[in-house]
Amino acid sequence: MYLVVFRNRKRADIDQQAYDTENARMEALARQQPGFRSFKAYLSDDGEVVALSEWDDEASARAWGAHADHRIVQRHGRQSYYQSYTLFACADPRIHDFRHDP
Repeated sequence: MYLVVFRNRKRADIDQQAYDTENARMEALARQQPGFRSFKAYLSDDGEVVALSEWDDEASARAWGAHADHRIVQRHGRQSYYQSYTLFACADPRIHDFRHDP
């Protein structure tokens, strides 16, 4: 498995409706890519978003990062939406699972 963590903060003056539309379109497109496993995003009380995507392998994640439509939206995000972001990526993260099944 390959894990990508995208931490970001939006600018105060963004067009939220336009962002939400682009975000939904990119999530739907990512789900169609080879190697896609899952995507979830979380909003903290201070406005930071943490988005997690899981891929079969690094090649799949990098292919998504280089996808032509995704590249256009990435550029638009830097120009119009994001105040800052940090991307973390790692292959074969150490995983500990617990499930309580009564």
